[in-house]
Amino acid sequence: MRRIVQSPTEGSTNEGNHGRLVVTPATRLGGDVQPAAAAFQSAPAPAPGVRPCVRGKFLFVGDEKLYVRGVTYGAFTPDAAGNEYHDLATVERDFALMAANGINAVRIPHTTPPRALLDIASRHGLRVMVGLSAEQYVGYVIDRPPGAPDVEALIRNKVRSCAGHPALLCYALGNEIPALMARWLGRRKVERYLERLYRIVKQEDPEGLVTYVNYPTTEYLRLPFLDLICFNVYLESQDRFEPYLARLHNIAGDRPLLMSELGLDALRNGEGGQARSLDWQVRTAFAAGCGGVFVFAWTDEWYRHGHDVQDWAFGLTRADRSPKPALETVREAFAEAPFTPSLPWPRISVVVCSCNGGRTIRDACEGLRRLDYPNYEVIVVDDGSNDDTAAIAGQYDVRLIRTPNRGLSSARNTGLAAATGEIVAYLDDDAYPDPHWLTYLAATFLSTSHVGVGGPNIAPAGDGPIAECVARAPGGPVHVLITDREAEHIPGCNMAFRTAFLEAVGGFDSRFRSAGDDVDVCWRLQDRGWTLGYHPAAVVWHHRRNSVRTYWRQQIGYGRAEAMLERKWPEKYNDVGHVRWTGRMYGSGLPYILGWRRARVYHGVWGAAPFQSLYEPAPTLLASLPQMPEWHLMTATLVAIATLSVAWSPLRLALPLCLAAIVPSVAQACLGGARARFPAALSGKARLARRVLTAALHFIQPIARLRGRIQEGLTPWRRRCPRRPGPLWPVTAAVWSEHWLDQHQRLRVMETDLRADGVCVLRGARDARWDLEVRGGFFGAARLLMGVEEHAGGKQLIRVRWWPVVPAAGPLLTLVFAVLTRGALGDQAWIAAAVLGLGALLSAARVVEQCSAATATIREVVGRLRRSELL
Repeated sequence: MRRIVQSPTEGSTNEGNHGRLVVTPATRLGGDVQPAAAAFQSAPAPAPGVRPCVRGKFLFVGDEKLYVRGVTYGAFTPDAAGNEYHDLATVERDFALMAANGINAVRIPHTTPPRALLDIASRHGLRVMVGLSAEQYVGYVIDRPPGAPDVEALIRNKVRSCAGHPALLCYALGNEIPALMARWLGRRKVERYLERLYRIVKQEDPEGLVTYVNYPTTEYLRLPFLDLICFNVYLESQDRFEPYLARLHNIAGDRPLLMSELGLDALRNGEGGQARSLDWQVRTAFAAGCGGVFVFAWTDEWYRHGHDVQDWAFGLTRADRSPKPALETVREAFAEAPFTPSLPWPRISVVVCSCNGGRTIRDACEGLRRLDYPNYEVIVVDDGSNDDTAAIAGQYDVRLIRTPNRGLSSARNTGLAAATGEIVAYLDDDAYPDPHWLTYLAATFLSTSHVGVGGPNIAPAGDGPIAECVARAPGGPVHVLITDREAEHIPGCNMAFRTAFLEAVGGFDSRFRSAGDDVDVCWRLQDRGWTLGYHPAAVVWHHRRNSVRTYWRQQIGYGRAEAMLERKWPEKYNDVGHVRWTGRMYGSGLPYILGWRRARVYHGVWGAAPFQSLYEPAPTLLASLPQMPEWHLMTATLVAIATLSVAWSPLRLALPLCLAAIVPSVAQACLGGARARFPAALSGKARLARRVLTAALHFIQPIARLRGRIQEGLTPWRRRCPRRPGPLWPVTAAVWSEHWLDQHQRLRVMETDLRADGVCVLRGARDARWDLEVRGGFFGAARLLMGVEEHAGGKQLIRVRWWPVVPAAGPLLTLVFAVLTRGALGDQAWIAAAVLGLGALLSAARVVEQCSAATATIREVVGRLRRSELL
């Protein structure tokens, strides 16, 4: 049995692309054993009562990280009673040989193993992924014919046979539900089917971890309830494999990603080719941040569908258990996971900036003390704390620098100046790192030309119910990815830079005292043409705010930082004042879009695409409006107009508009609360209380941001140009130049001059009939078009035309207020007429003022051009 696997290429984070074809078999395996030359001591047997658990992107047993180094085992020829694992003596010898070769996990893909097999695994220090074979029963989702098995009872009995065993790694609900069947049923039915079985497993074994073994052809399945994510991936090109792993990490989110099958057929590729391929496959998977790998398979012995399979040889051992070269290769790769120690690890300076962080700084220092990295230093900058921050930090092996309170950016620059490493990594005082944090950051620097690298920040458990809700609310630190591996923004709680490049842009801008400096420095680095990277396994644990009050204040501060960024980077923001990210934002707590366009699955013609991706349309402006802080400003304006109905009754019509404005915001908040996922151990009442609080945080977050924006001057009525009179009609000018210069260079000089004056200037798009646009504000702008005539001797006649641009918002607002004013005057409602008339006058005046200021600004920059040519 074979399947066609098509290689994906690296693309956007929203959907995969396709490449060349590779033919590989589907699934495999058991017989006689030869003794092995053991290069490994057997791993310690799983401790009774200590079960694996998930912490972020990795599995842990107690406080020890568990890298899964596994092989698949089975299917074998069953006995007359249908028992696949009946030859326990062979199992004993196989497991002993596995342990001797550094293998610590076994995956039983197709049959739930007997408890005796788990006992043998426990004796040899192996953990077992138990398959529950849900793919075999998916047809009963359609109908239940007479005599059909009770699927839920079957799964329940299988789990009971293994529940609580110390050798249990996790349960796999199923293995590769066929793509055509998933397409026939529809993804939602398959998702609900798997979730129902997940609940059954948790009822029978609450502490057991649960996964589902997926594959690229049903990559689109959304399974957020799983404890860890597993994929079978067969790609024979390392250049294809690496970016696809990055994509899978973004699908997995904050959960571990395991390669549940990878391998190569030695029959068609030779045993040497198999060994070479497995070497880079295993090493690449661990380097990419996978929590484990299962090599397919342990042995060439394999039985499927009533007969032994003879036409492939994926095993690390032959059918007689004699080892192939691949076994030694895999043993060495497993021993060095996640990275070979011989890499030239660069020196890294870790900088922790703190101001009154005594409550959390100990966790940060403890986490840094436990880092598994050979060459690093820790610098703690105490930015004028008046608590015990310095005393706590002084108890650890760190360089403590105490300064007056100058703000976060200044503290980060102080750390940069003191750093001796070629890389400087920043960690917040309310965060602590995974032991391999620096390892994954450094490996990314070693393998790419990125000048900065970041990773995920995950809220730790145990911070209390409010912190749990804040972690699932919007407004937290998130990363923005252009592709699955290149970032547009990395948050300040987890970012690292090549020291020389950070110094080259002058470090951090000290005007950002508490937030926004990370966004600014990312943009400045990219403005130089450099790139930022992202590694999904470079994890830090970041405490969230543990009270509604501190969350509210944090969001106000973020709103102020947005206003400061808009003043410095006006071209990054739209007319309303919202940043225009090139990439896609990732992170928990992001609000759900209430759009009418459904996500689509690209199945391929006749469902034949080997990589089937879920495409999520970008949110439309209409769907995004209720998330915007200014939406609440508009709602408040409607409330004010409705209040005027006391003076003029027709304004009561504003009441339904108020309701129409409030309902989408409330609906989005409720949807965010309803879809937030909390620990399964919570009672129904506790989970409901958390959902209600999370919904409330979704609702108040844009209001807090709005307050911060208004405090810092980021309002729809703000001016972007100095107030000065200019023409409100098109103007054409000509400038004679004795010096030849390319038109693009002239426009670039004008653009630079305008930005140096703090003016918001935009470049025309590829289909625009203008070259530069100067924004006077929300109500008015001006555009410039340049044409150059070439003359003999390198002389040029530069023609320039500029004209005002009036967005529809200003005239429309003026017209609405004018109509309402006339109606109020007709009814002799003098107070309402005065208020509404003032609104009409202010709107019209704003249009005139901002258009005039924009044209005057262009006239000034053209005047500079003329004066420069006269010199």
